[in-house]
Amino acid sequence: MDLASLTNTPGSRRPRKRVGRGMASGHGKTCCRGHKGQMARKGHKIKIAFEGGQMPLVRRLPKRGFKNPTRVLVAEVSLGALAVFADGADITPDVLRQAGLAPKRPERIKILANGVCDRKLTVTAHAFSAAARAKIETAGGTCITL
Repeated sequence: MDLASLTNTPGSRRPRKRVGRGMASGHGKTCCRGHKGQMARKGHKIKIAFEGGQMPLVRRLPKRGFKNPTRVLVAEVSLGALAVFADGADITPDVLRQAGLAPKRPERIKILANGVCDRKLTVTAHAFSAAARAKIETAGGTCITL
């Protein structure tokens, strides 16, 4: 196989429509634009949400609540999920993300007390619940807050 033998699949490429080339072409006179109206004129533009003059859907729907633009997304990791790590392991947010326990998008990670901690772990995270901190420290581990 070489470059000279490459061809397109039949029907995958169509020739462009050449308008305004006389009446015999089938695309002459009005050039497929119809007769009058906004779409027949040059430079026409229709806004994205325009619905022919009726009140657009975006304006008809009620607005409720408040969207905080400066909200901080926090990923929650349960203490029971840390059982996959060996005794004496250093657990950081990057390690949690590589293990699939925390998603990449939320920047902050909080450790919650769901589950049992029976290993001595050094856990580094942005926040800990009080019960999670107590469980880690009673098992002999340490909690480091970023």
